[in-house]
Amino acid sequence: MTDTPSEQQIVRATPHSLERSCALPSAGDWLRVAPNTQGLERIEAHFDGHAYAPHRHDTYAIGYTLNGVQSFRYRGARADSLAGNVIVIHPDELHDGEAGHEAGFSYRMLYIAPARIREALGGEARALPFARDPVFTDGALLQALHIACADMQRPLEPLQLDQVITLLAQGLLSKDHSAGRLRPTRIDHRAIERARAYLHTNADQVVRSEELENVTQLNRYSLSRQFRAALGTSPYRYLTLRRVDRARKAISEGMSLAEAAVYAGFSDQPHMTRQFTAAVGMSPGRWQQVVCPPPRP
Repeated sequence: MTDTPSEQQIVRATPHSLERSCALPSAGDWLRVAPNTQGLERIEAHFDGHAYAPHRHDTYAIGYTLNGVQSFRYRGARADSLAGNVIVIHPDELHDGEAGHEAGFSYRMLYIAPARIREALGGEARALPFARDPVFTDGALLQALHIACADMQRPLEPLQLDQVITLLAQGLLSKDHSAGRLRPTRIDHRAIERARAYLHTNADQVVRSEELENVTQLNRYSLSRQFRAALGTSPYRYLTLRRVDRARKAISEGMSLAEAAVYAGFSDQPHMTRQFTAAVGMSPGRWQQVVCPPPRP
């Protein structure tokens, strides 16, 4: 379950602030829009009752329910999503939205242009993938959504965006074998090594997709697939772990947590704390206490 957004972070669900909704909202309704990330819109919202009148998007809408029962009509049938379920609504498909239980529901949703999915799949698909069921459980897609929505207060970094789009595209394709079967990934090992070395050297910087494309002469989505196949992780994850390595070393050598965050390449100390804890299993503060204990009297 997500923390309740602050007053500065939320948009109250009024008819003016929610262009997708045309019903009077409940006092408990809210919607938060994450900072702009090119090619991907991210929202988080809660509704106590009616949420959206029938409408269409020209994007894929891919999200998951945080709590409650999220209900909607889609392709002539009612669908109900519970906590942890993945939702996929295809472009130009009519749907609405409402709470399926009096407690309301909360959810997070990504809106992504079909062209980005098509680009990410490259030659792996003959057509845009179509998931027959709008609500299902899927660990890979849920992981991609968690990565995209882990920090709704910041835009995604370029490599992180590529990672999310690649995971979403491959997850969608796995739901529609008629769109084209996945083929074994060919790996340009020299290009992957150049990318790895570049990320290692520039871990304290924001690395843009165009930089890795220039270094490897691979497009960003092919690079993402090949990098994972060769090294078992994404370029962005590799970059993040190198930053964590830098932070651990800096803290061990006596640098303050705030200084270590800047030195390692994180945007700020809270960003470092989240990534450090996820990678190491303890917070930077706890790490500091363990590796730099005060001298005994």
